[in-house]
Amino acid sequence: MTAPMNDDLLRAYREAMPDYEALRDAAVAHTTRLLTAAGLNIHHITGRVKRVGSLEDKLRRKAGRYDSLDDVTDLVAVRVITYFESDVGVVSRLIEKNHEVDWNHSIDKSKMHDPDRFGYMGVHYVVRVPEDGLQGQAGGQLAGARFEVQIRSILQHAWAEIEHDLGYKNRDAVPREVRRRFYRLAGLLEMADEEFMALHRMTRDYAATLPERVASAPDDVFIDAQSMTHLLTLPPVRDLDTAVARALGVRLLSHWSDPERPQRLASLLHYVGVRSVGLLHKELKRNDDEITRFAAALMPRLRQAWTPAGGARPGTSVVHYALLRACSNANLEPGEVVTLLDLSGAGNEARMVQTVREVYQEVMGTPAAIPVPSAGKS
Repeated sequence: MTAPMNDDLLRAYREAMPDYEALRDAAVAHTTRLLTAAGLNIHHITGRVKRVGSLEDKLRRKAGRYDSLDDVTDLVAVRVITYFESDVGVVSRLIEKNHEVDWNHSIDKSKMHDPDRFGYMGVHYVVRVPEDGLQGQAGGQLAGARFEVQIRSILQHAWAEIEHDLGYKNRDAVPREVRRRFYRLAGLLEMADEEFMALHRMTRDYAATLPERVASAPDDVFIDAQSMTHLLTLPPVRDLDTAVARALGVRLLSHWSDPERPQRLASLLHYVGVRSVGLLHKELKRNDDEITRFAAALMPRLRQAWTPAGGARPGTSVVHYALLRACSNANLEPGEVVTLLDLSGAGNEARMVQTVREVYQEVMGTPAAIPVPSAGKS
C-alpha cells in the first residue's frame, strides 16, 4: 500500500501537473534560446515531466525521503544532446553561468575516472527557476522550483538508452559474466567520441587553411566539396561564370543555395581527370573562350535544365568544361556528366546528350568523339 504521505504528494502532483508541463515548455524554450545565442550546433533539446507512476515508484523505493514536491528535483528535466563530447563542457559552462545551480544535487558523471567505473555518462545539473520565471515565462507559483538539465553527447546518449533498455541501473545489477563487455563497450564509445572530435577539428582546420593553400600551392589542393565551394567565389571560376552569364544575357546567381552542387561539380571534375585546384585553374584559363562559346550556344537549347533557377548557377563554367572534355575524349561519356548533374525532371537524358553532341560539333567544327565501348564509368 502507498503511505499516506505518498498519497498526499501524488495528489498534489496531479493537481500541479499543468504547472509542471508549463515549466517544461518554458525550460526547453529558455535552453534553446541560450544555446542558439551562443552559436552552438546541438543535435536536439527535449523536455519531459515525470509520469505519476514513475513518481509513485520513486516515493515507494525511497520511503520517507521526500516531505514535499519541492524535495523531488527531477519532476521536470531538459535533455541537451550534443554532437561532440567536447560540446558537453561548453553547454555545461553556459548552464552554470545562466542558472542558479543546486550543487548538492548536481553531478558531473563524466569526471568519474575510476578505471572500473560503470557506464559512460554525461552531466546532470539541478537548477532553480528565478523569481521572475525563465525569461518571463513559468514564474509565479513555480518560481524557485528545481528542474534537471541533462547534457550528453550523442554517443553518451546512445549508451544510456541501451543501458536503460537492458535494465541495468547500476554496476551491481550487471552479472559478472557481462560486466567486462560493458567496460569494453564504454571504452570504445569514449574512443569513438574522441575520434569524432578529432575529425571535427581536422575539418575545421582544413576549411580555415584552405584560402591560403589555394593561393600559395594550388597544385597541392585536392578538389572536393569544401575546396569547390571556395573556388566558386574566386577567379577564374567566378570570372568565367560571369562571362557565360553575360553572353546569355542573364544574371549570375552568385548566392544560389544548393548544398549538393559543390560535390556534384567536384565529381564532374574527377570524372574528366581534373583532381587538383592548380590543374583546374590551368584548364579553365586555357579553354576560357571555348567554354564561353559552347555554353552560350548550348544553354539556349537546354532551357528546361537551367531557366527554372532564373539565371546561371555558380559553376556553370565548370559544367561546360566537363562537357567539352567528355565530347572530345573517346574514353568519356557526355551522358555521365549529365547523370552526375542529376538533371532528372529536366527532360529526356538521351535527347539532352544528343543536343550536347550537336552543339559541340557546331561550335568546335568537329564531331564529338565516339565513346570506346569497353570504357567503364569512372
